Amino acid sequence: MVKFIEARETLPLRSIVLRDNIAEALCVFPTDEVPGAFHLGFFEQERLVCVASFFPDNHPGEVTSTSRLEEGEGYRLRGMATDPQFAGKGFGAALVNFAKEHLKNLQASYLWCNARSSAEGFYSKLGFDIVSEEFEIVPIGPHYEMLVRLDKINQ
Repeated sequence: MVKFIEARETLPLRSIVLRDNIAEALCVFPTDEVPGAFHLGFFEQERLVCVASFFPDNHPGEVTSTSRLEEGEGYRLRGMATDPQFAGKGFGAALVNFAKEHLKNLQASYLWCNARSSAEGFYSKLGFDIVSEEFEIVPIGPHYEMLVRLDKINQ
């Protein structure tokens, strides 16, 4: 079941899955508490097994020299992490689909993320398109910027 959670609840999975067990205090994102940010968790019974954070942030490619999107039209996904014991069970997809519906209700136009290259297939299945060349985030590894338009999805 997907639920809204507090930013601090995301930290254990961020540490384990995304940052090779570094101290949880080092897994706090500057955007965790910005206005409009929210955090989701997928619970298998009472256990939190998947997390992701979302915050208003327009993708640089969606802003042109002749027009600027209104603040908050774009949202960014960050810190998606699934407990390895629960990977491949559809919990991450359920969480992202819940977020897409919530963001559509907030009138957001699109959702984007820096996706690890190894997760490109996961995001593609959820309707995201690659919108950048592959790039390296040191020391994490190769990534793509990926984006899904919320006004063009049918769920």
